[in-house]
Amino acid sequence: MPFGSGVSPGFGPAVGRLLCGCHAYERLKVFLAASTEKRVRLGMTDLEVSPIAFGTWQLGGEWGEFDEPEAIAAIRQAQQLGVNLFDTAHGYGFGASERVLGKALRGAIEHRRDEVVIATKGGLRMTDDGLVRDSSPDWLRQGLDESLEALGVDHVDLFQVHWPDPKVSFAESAGALQGLVDDGKIHHVGVSNFDPAEIAEFAETRPVETLQPPYDLFRRGIEAEVLPFCEEHDIGVLVYGALAHGLLTGAMDENTTFAPDDWRSGAPFFKGEDFHRNLEVVRRLQSLAQNRFGVSVSRLAIAWTLASPAVDVVIVGARHPGHIEDSVAAAELDLSEADLEEIERIMADSVSMGGPHPEMMPE
Repeated sequence: MPFGSGVSPGFGPAVGRLLCGCHAYERLKVFLAASTEKRVRLGMTDLEVSPIAFGTWQLGGEWGEFDEPEAIAAIRQAQQLGVNLFDTAHGYGFGASERVLGKALRGAIEHRRDEVVIATKGGLRMTDDGLVRDSSPDWLRQGLDESLEALGVDHVDLFQVHWPDPKVSFAESAGALQGLVDDGKIHHVGVSNFDPAEIAEFAETRPVETLQPPYDLFRRGIEAEVLPFCEEHDIGVLVYGALAHGLLTGAMDENTTFAPDDWRSGAPFFKGEDFHRNLEVVRRLQSLAQNRFGVSVSRLAIAWTLASPAVDVVIVGARHPGHIEDSVAAAELDLSEADLEEIERIMADSVSMGGPHPEMMPE
């Protein structure tokens, strides 16, 4: 059968949809790579997951408006490409993101629940004064029930405390979550944005099975202590922000601005001299990605993150079906020591970036 004249019946309708358009060959390569994508064990859990997870923060309203049918199509495209881990949070629009994810995964949830791994987070609460951290047992339980209803499921595979709450003891939070494990509403417990001391204190009450920290080429604070700690204690690591919240897509320039309802509009690291300096670094990374590997800078950035032996999973988001393919293909890009050294040389001219936290989120 000549290439382009049809689709081998062994691939089914999913490939048929992927082969539409002028980038058929590239799309086929991505599909074949993702279709045989390996699974990794997530830390001490029994979860076997794809090294690329689909994240849904961008569907909660903090990144501006989006087209829901397009977002649902992106989630389903990720499924077709072999992604089986989907990460969301109660605090992503307080049900908004979870409802979209639940709609997109409805077929799997109703008929093949064991084929998808659903992770959510809790412990944020909206007040008249804005977003606050609240990991009290009552709010964790209430938030989980709201998450389960929004997702349309009776349990989540992984529940993570979204941010450490200095007003509630970790023993209280951990004890409440163990109770929810005993009730069957959650299967595994993790934390997000915790440091080693906080993880250790939480683990005195019940094990911390996973950690979700920020990690990208411009934000590497977890390398010194957090990643070694997780390796030592068999804690699964799912990193977010691998594309530096859009900077590492290569789509930004000195004239980039953000909508008022996009949290990046108020972030200091997306404006001024430091931002311009980092744009130059991205351009050099982009040149390396294209000239040495023939790939996008996004794919290179995600592959670099996965190159860390302590990182199990990289969470990436998309609001359009075409955006997810490149991210999934990053799991197949192996970087040599020489490649990593060249990236280090380029990054020597960069300025470290921060990231968002609940207190800076738009109301």
